[in-house]
Amino acid sequence: MVDVDRARRCAAALMANDRSSQALGIVVDIPEAGGAVATMAVREDMVNGLDVMHGGLTFALADTAFAFACNSHDERAFAASAHIDFLRPGRLGDMLTATAREDYRGGRRGFYTVEVRNQQGELVALFRGRSARTGEPLLK
Repeated sequence: MVDVDRARRCAAALMANDRSSQALGIVVDIPEAGGAVATMAVREDMVNGLDVMHGGLTFALADTAFAFACNSHDERAFAASAHIDFLRPGRLGDMLTATAREDYRGGRRGFYTVEVRNQQGELVALFRGRSARTGEPLLK
């Protein structure tokens, strides 16, 4: 089986049970094993008291791309740590895209970088995550 086909099957299995991403309207595409692209429109219920997107929701979008990227090899993986730098706010009506790439995968861990950009291509946030794999397959 081609790696990207398996990666897309893993994504479909994850999304089928991912009520959080579904509720946020996040759509995930898998361009390659070890990578993921997650998109989300900033809705009215995502804007905080300062009239910008809540930072936790920016984190959630980046974390979703990270989760789908690190689970794309058909081995269950969980976040072990993550860090985000907010560079500019998301705003009501923005379409945000989080692009995750695998920087390293070895042993039972992996390191990933996620760039969150708005529809103008401006960098909104940088996320770095470390995954821990269980050794168990994701697909049954």
